Amino acid sequence: MSLITWDDSYSVKVEEIDVQHQKLISLINDLNDGMEAGKSKEILGAIIDELVKYTRYHFETEEKYFAQINYPETRAHEKEHNDFVKQVAEFQERFEKGSALLSVEIITFLKKWLTEHIKGTDQKYSEYFNERGIY
Repeated sequence: MSLITWDDSYSVKVEEIDVQHQKLISLINDLNDGMEAGKSKEILGAIIDELVKYTRYHFETEEKYFAQINYPETRAHEKEHNDFVKQVAEFQERFEKGSALLSVEIITFLKKWLTEHIKGTDQKYSEYFNERGIY
């Protein structure tokens, strides 16, 4: 069973970003499934690596649009992105060093952050983007 299930409440009404959010949700679900199945550290590590890389790619996409349309909340939104990247890098480092309870901690953090970020912070730009022709 999926940890996070995509539905319309996650949509920011920008196709490219919605597709990226769906991919992020899929990666978190893969990580959760791998942990529940007792997959090896190498497999979980590869999923975490992909999640980190894809998250950076996704943030670059959003921030490209922010610059393109002079989004007024850019600074605050980018701070959330930077804080997230730092936190996940710390998790990744601790995971690689073998912290035993890190898996549950990572999943709890990722689910909460992604859900709150998409349904809260990202929703704030939805109308602004749409009004400027970004769908």
